Amino acid sequence: MTLWNPWHGCHKYSAGCANCYVYRMDERYGRDSSVVKKTKDFALPVKKKKDGSWKIQEGVVYTCFSSDFFVEEADAWRKEAWSFMKQRSDLHFYMITKRVERILPNLPDDWQSGYENVTICATIENQIEAERRLPVYMELPIRHKELICEPLLEDIDLTLWLDERIEQVTAGGESGDEARMCDYAWILHLREQCLNKKIPFYFKQTGARFVKDGICYHIPRKQQLTQARKANIDYLAVYPNFKK
Repeated sequence: MTLWNPWHGCHKYSAGCANCYVYRMDERYGRDSSVVKKTKDFALPVKKKKDGSWKIQEGVVYTCFSSDFFVEEADAWRKEAWSFMKQRSDLHFYMITKRVERILPNLPDDWQSGYENVTICATIENQIEAERRLPVYMELPIRHKELICEPLLEDIDLTLWLDERIEQVTAGGESGDEARMCDYAWILHLREQCLNKKIPFYFKQTGARFVKDGICYHIPRKQQLTQARKANIDYLAVYPNFKK
């Protein structure tokens, strides 16, 4: 697994951003998360070692996980970032965004129906955002589309948008001391929708406040992923660090 953050910092955009993990992380070091800055790793995908080989050899590259790839302040840098992805067609770049309305005007000129080595996921945290973002997202020219329902803040009905264009739905609760609750019934409802449409489903993490059968459990951070695995409810899931 490789993490590539070409820029850092973002603006809270919707309900799912309220307890953003990047803001929590930056607060520890006295950094202002709302200031978007290019990082020293901006050109990481095309950097080479002394022997001339690529620093990133192969696999999935988690892209812009300390920002949003389509944040406005990065408009001047994005074209070059796209060029790195095109040059490294042997890697697969995996990114998540809430700003679906900014995708189309910020795609590269040669994008056409999408780069084969890029997955652009839409984040959906509640029904309001599903109904706002998905009609836009579903019509975008993206070869690899996934929905990320994390942090899942309420029961969501995605039935209208679950078809062969969606490669996977990922769901999970919210981490952190101020985490809002995630109800297991919401997770299971999303899973049922995916099963009905034969769409892969991945239960990523419980979150810190996990409700099951009316009881709220406080799950330590180190157990939130493992408890989700133990639930054993994934359906045809392709885990991002092994995919494509």
